[in-house]
Amino acid sequence: MYKLRETLFLSAILAPTFMVVHAAEEEKTEKVYVPQEIVVTGEKQGYVAIKSAGLKTDIPLLDTPQTVSVITNEQILDQAFQDVGDILRYTPGVSVNQGEGHRDQISIRGQNTTADFFLDGVRDDVQYFRPLYNLDRVEVHKGPNALIFGRGGGGGNINRVTKTPFAGDRFVNMNSSVDSFGAYQVMIDGNRDVGDDSAVRLNVLAEGFNNHRDFFDGERYAFNPTYATNLTNDTTIQLSYEYINDDRVVDRGVPAVAGGVFGNPASPVSGFTDTFFGSPSANETTLDAHILRGRIFHDFNEDHQVNATIQYANFDKLYQNLFAVGSNLAANSVTLDGYRDETDRENLIMQLNFLSDITTGPFKHKLLYGAEYANQKTDNNRRDSLFAASNDDQVTFAFTDPLNIPAFTFPVFNRNRTSEADIYSLYFQDQISIGEHFQLIGGLRLDRFDIDVVDQIEINDGAADGNDGFLGRTDTELSPRLGAIYKPIENVSFYASYSLSFLPRSGDQFLTLSSTTESLAPEEFENYEVGAKWDITRGLSFTTSFFRLNRTNGTTVDPTNVGNTLLIGSRTDGIELQLLGQVNDKWQINTGYSFLDAKERRERTVSGVTAVRTLSQVPEHLFSIWNRYDFTPNFGLGLGVVHQSQQFTSISNAVELPNFTRVDAAAYYRVNNKINVQLNVENLFDRDYFPAAHNDNNITTGEPINARLSFNIDF
Repeated sequence: MYKLRETLFLSAILAPTFMVVHAAEEEKTEKVYVPQEIVVTGEKQGYVAIKSAGLKTDIPLLDTPQTVSVITNEQILDQAFQDVGDILRYTPGVSVNQGEGHRDQISIRGQNTTADFFLDGVRDDVQYFRPLYNLDRVEVHKGPNALIFGRGGGGGNINRVTKTPFAGDRFVNMNSSVDSFGAYQVMIDGNRDVGDDSAVRLNVLAEGFNNHRDFFDGERYAFNPTYATNLTNDTTIQLSYEYINDDRVVDRGVPAVAGGVFGNPASPVSGFTDTFFGSPSANETTLDAHILRGRIFHDFNEDHQVNATIQYANFDKLYQNLFAVGSNLAANSVTLDGYRDETDRENLIMQLNFLSDITTGPFKHKLLYGAEYANQKTDNNRRDSLFAASNDDQVTFAFTDPLNIPAFTFPVFNRNRTSEADIYSLYFQDQISIGEHFQLIGGLRLDRFDIDVVDQIEINDGAADGNDGFLGRTDTELSPRLGAIYKPIENVSFYASYSLSFLPRSGDQFLTLSSTTESLAPEEFENYEVGAKWDITRGLSFTTSFFRLNRTNGTTVDPTNVGNTLLIGSRTDGIELQLLGQVNDKWQINTGYSFLDAKERRERTVSGVTAVRTLSQVPEHLFSIWNRYDFTPNFGLGLGVVHQSQQFTSISNAVELPNFTRVDAAAYYRVNNKINVQLNVENLFDRDYFPAAHNDNNITTGEPINARLSFNIDF
């Protein structure tokens, strides 16, 4: 049962929408459904998208005072990307973390996150690997922007935009592939008319996992039907349901050589890139996800629109694992730890946006008024491992390959929590055109974040330790966004912007609120940015930006005791450049570079010397380039390079991943109008490398040379 204030808030959000629908039903007319005329789906040519659905407005990216990288479905297919991590390795300013082998985890501009993910502009914050089978594109919004996205997003946000149905065409497309290790994927995309003014689209995924690592395997399947209908010429409704089932081995990579310290970092162990430092039977993760969404779009006229979204999602997530916390392979020993973690989360999110174009004297305004309500209920528990040989949650034993692990169980809860968060948001933004050359943008968001936590272990312990097990905090925050744009000519813009975001003390996953942090203010992210954008042609764009991102009241895991959290401040100074699109009718390109200087802001002294630590998992230099060149209408080649400079695995700066350069390639052949064959080769020169980590002893090993053969068939 919702509380009274929730009911009143929901009524205020939805009442205008219900009135729009009722009026639309009374004047229903016949019309073919064409979502591009109603919804900003991104008019794109090749690799370039002109607009962003995640920004909630129809403002072109050229007129947006923020860096936004967009990866279209065409590029996803050209490079045979399998997951979000593949995409982000070709995106400047973003690095991919290991995510403990069971989730998407990334760093944007030096800010590590597991929760700053969105689906069609709606929060999607549960920890899992997100599939790509039903996407029109992926948008990477860089820099904090709470005005649009709400809490979090300290370095930016990832927004996945799904495919939508349309009338006037019936098709079925199948894309199937298999790689050198036996991993396979089948994707089906079908669209069909349902009457004169409705359509349905169905996307289906089935895939099996495999790679170079011993014992790694798994499978995932998903399907997503979407129905859309025009109630009138001006009103459209979309209904969508997505189911995802994911079952795979949790692989946390290899440990580091023992003995690394700040100023003299160690490296990952060499010679064990295939060795599995865990239990093949116990290291597993499963996900059952149900996502239901309803959306309505209404044009009052060409200058005033409204849209509303309601989304309910249920996620049932399990992962359990053993993993290395230390090793001395020269002395023939390894130390393992482990735990079992279960999360059940229900998300109910409602969002309402009004868009208006108005003129006041010499000024033209693009107005956004919005409101959002979210109720997120989370049930999480964790059980530590217990090894019989040590009667402890850790055990040190003789190293063998494969490991001969002493007997263990997961007997006792060391975390058992339920939480409920209610979030109320109101936001307003105005983009003002002053003549032909100047634009100003300003806006403000008000968020009320209210969380209650019940800690069953603390309840059982009693209140003598000062914690009775009932925790809670309410934060009311204002998040501004300011920007100025100068356009000397129509296709060039220079901008300056300021934005602010916050993250409550309950953290990304509502798990870090304690009797100590309960009284602390939220984390805060402040971004200053200047940049330039140039639409060289309609299909080719160049962007560059310079920024400073300050984080205050930040937190990070204590590398010497993962059960503790450190309070830190940090600063990231950076530069990003990207050239994206169609150079000519045969050549498409996506190339980018970023420089990130990300350090903590609190001075430390080590052995009498000032030692400011570099943030973890943030390479100073990231460079990538991808080219596709079509020599004939039926034959083309692709070539790409990814370079990543060295990076530290944790804030300890005691272990460093070496830099690497990887070369990828592809060949494309069009058999006929219905069948295309494609061969992608990753790591063409078979280099050894370590692309990511979770901490000092959980380090991902890069795949050796791997070929993927794909067939794309239109029926």
